[in-house]
Amino acid sequence: MITDPLFYLCAIPAILIFGMAKGGFGGGISVVSVPLMALAVSPVQAAAILMPILIAMDMVALWSFRGRWSKRNLIYTLPGAVLGIVVGAFTFRYLSEDAIRILIGTIAVVFCLDYWFRHKATQKREPDAIRGTFWGGLAGFTSFGIHSGGPPISVFYLPQQMEKTLLMGTFAVFFTVVNLTKLIPYAWLGQFDSTNLTTSLVLIPLAPIGVRLGYFMLHRVNETWIYRFCYFFLFVVGLKLLWDGIF
Repeated sequence: MITDPLFYLCAIPAILIFGMAKGGFGGGISVVSVPLMALAVSPVQAAAILMPILIAMDMVALWSFRGRWSKRNLIYTLPGAVLGIVVGAFTFRYLSEDAIRILIGTIAVVFCLDYWFRHKATQKREPDAIRGTFWGGLAGFTSFGIHSGGPPISVFYLPQQMEKTLLMGTFAVFFTVVNLTKLIPYAWLGQFDSTNLTTSLVLIPLAPIGVRLGYFMLHRVNETWIYRFCYFFLFVVGLKLLWDGIF
């Protein structure tokens, strides 16, 4: 088990932030978790430690949003996501984490700027299979490496202006399937050694706390502000990823 106090100083807030995002508060802010933990360990090890914790979070999120998800959106996005995970698994050793950060950061920032300056909040967009497969695939690919599938899939989900619990429930089911699928290649690549698994077990009690805290906040903030939070945090995270990838 990791015993470095600096690691836990970084990991505890990282896990709570990730849990709050899964509970519906803050949206894409979850992608700061791996970079935050990477202040104390490598990004690859941080992602491996988070993996079992994310599964626990997904179970709590599924229970919290039970029955509230968009079947149509999941049909459009999940096949592409699984394909993206497969591509990520086979290119894992050749990927530059900085290149992935720059890609995701650029997408997030451009998407938010386009939304704000072209006032797309009044233009509800219907889901379609082609876009769903593309953004789902990109989300699966980027989720595999650094658990950062939130920004790409947000580009597809947010413009539909779903009711807030329907939106978060759809996110919950999408990432449950994505994370369960990721278990196979993570094990194949030897990511689950005794150190990582033991550390995950120590931190896993934080998973339901973070998710339920996010769920609590979601139901005390109106829908307009939830979307504002999602776009704001998505933009901030995009800038952070660009900074980390370039510098």
